Amino acid sequence: MPRTPMALLSPADQERLRALRRMKAIAVGALVFMAVVFVIAFWLQSRHPWLGYVRAAAEGGMVGALADWFAVTALFRKPLGLPIPHTAIIPNRKDEIGRTLGEFVETNFLAADVVRTKLASTAIARRAGEWLREEAHAERVAAEGATIATAVLNALSDDDVRDLITDLAREHLVDPEWGPPAGAWLEKIVEADAHHGAVDLAADSISTWLDSNAESFTGLVSRRLPPWVPRLAHRFVDDTVYHEAVKFVHAVQADPQHPARLAIDGYLGRLADNLQTDPATRAKLENAKASLFDSPRVGALAADAWNTAKAGLLKSLADPASGLRARAAQAVQEVGERLTTDAALQKRVDTWVSDAAVFLVDRYRHDIASIITDTVERWDPAETTEKIELMVGRDLQYIRLNGTVVGALAGLAIFTIAHAVIPGV
Repeated sequence: MPRTPMALLSPADQERLRALRRMKAIAVGALVFMAVVFVIAFWLQSRHPWLGYVRAAAEGGMVGALADWFAVTALFRKPLGLPIPHTAIIPNRKDEIGRTLGEFVETNFLAADVVRTKLASTAIARRAGEWLREEAHAERVAAEGATIATAVLNALSDDDVRDLITDLAREHLVDPEWGPPAGAWLEKIVEADAHHGAVDLAADSISTWLDSNAESFTGLVSRRLPPWVPRLAHRFVDDTVYHEAVKFVHAVQADPQHPARLAIDGYLGRLADNLQTDPATRAKLENAKASLFDSPRVGALAADAWNTAKAGLLKSLADPASGLRARAAQAVQEVGERLTTDAALQKRVDTWVSDAAVFLVDRYRHDIASIITDTVERWDPAETTEKIELMVGRDLQYIRLNGTVVGALAGLAIFTIAHAVIPGV
């Protein structure tokens, strides 16, 4: 009988314990009943010969009940505490039972063909799709995903993230030389005349600024003239400079072959070539790049960018009505809809799941089965006995009851056959 206090058992185990106790009481009651019948029949047999049959049945019933009591008890403990060989089988062979059970599960359940056959008969993708396309389920998945993402973000060290970003930026952005790839990229732009749009935009922007800021030219040149030059000449010089600037920009806008445009084309072409072949130009670019990325302001900007992004993500993840959560739920629903209606996608997903499961089973079947073996080995022998007795003890008590009935019938049959074969006995 399990010795663990009822309060420490789960509700299911408590119910099993009550059922086990009822069946033990019934089995013991059957044995006591047979003993009482045997005593009465044995006492009155001389006056009522027919009670010999009753005595034989009762005697067989007692023998069957005692034999099955011994067999059932020997599984879990030593009967009456006596050191009888081959008793208390479960506590004495606990580890071997665990290994055997682990091997059984590994051989018969964690086999690739068994797993593949089972998964092939299960429409995994379609069932998952039908579940995911429900709005409540999609929102639940999005909420769980948000919880996981929030936990990950909170677990991340800001300093570690900044160091990682810095290391990645230096490895993939700062350390590689910029000159040759930048020159090749610029060369392709010039060859495709793709820079003309930028030149046009610059000319238009300068023209707009000149039209709106004529007063900016006042004194721009005239303040450098000698003092004896008349004031009227000052104004004339400034106006002339302004109008020439406007005229020059308009000419650049109107003439695709303007010398200024051609000069820009030539300069960009030379720059592209120098970036690829001229060590001095490449060195200047590398120095400028190093100065930029080594600047404390750039480092502070990266840190601020991460902190801002993290705070924004955490706020969106925590708000069920945020656009991020809503889009995530919508995406989950869309995936569920496709899994429900797209037969080709269903087949691919089912194949992926089946292949992944078979791979895991083939690779880790022994490790999975060892969970059973290791768990049983860690159990205390008495605890193991109690657990197993709670699970199967009630059914084993039926064996005792059946043994009582079968023994009684066998005793009656043997006594009857003996009287039939040997008359006068």
